[in-house]
Amino acid sequence: MLDLVVLGLLKEKPMHGYELKQRLGDQFGTFGRFSYGSLYPTLTRLAKAGSVEMEHAKGEIKRRKNVYVITPAGEKILDELLEDAGPSVTEERNAFMVRLAFFRYTKPETRRQLLEGRRGYLQTYRLKMANSLKNLRDRMDAYSVELMQHGITEAEHDIRWLDDMLEAERRNGNGSTTPAPTPEGAH
Repeated sequence: MLDLVVLGLLKEKPMHGYELKQRLGDQFGTFGRFSYGSLYPTLTRLAKAGSVEMEHAKGEIKRRKNVYVITPAGEKILDELLEDAGPSVTEERNAFMVRLAFFRYTKPETRRQLLEGRRGYLQTYRLKMANSLKNLRDRMDAYSVELMQHGITEAEHDIRWLDDMLEAERRNGNGSTTPAPTPEGAH
């Protein structure tokens, strides 16, 4: 997943390692907690594979900074990673959210497929949780019941959010990458 994030961020603009690390935290929040210990080996590996190149930029500081730039080969790999719409992407929240962050680079049909896949997964999850809650409620303590109810409510919220995103995709059937409005607190 870090390859996808690094290549996606570098497609937006060239960055040095510190800037990439900062953007990871800012843009990806709780699921973007990548350390320098994982970022720099990823950058080195991507550079060896020809997906990114290093340029040296001199700033106000006397030492040179390595600025990373995505290459055409890296853009091709990014496109391939973004087009993966398999079950692991729609079922795993963080994988889905990373793809969502780069939807503007994704084909409209893949966006719809990912949104529909995530929605379907959440509908199944919500139904399982509701059935479990109904069958186990009398054997559970109040905190466990609340936790399960929270999971159901969160899934229902996300399903409505995905419905809104799918409706925006339908309205923008021309391939536009204009995102749907994001409701407060969307997950």
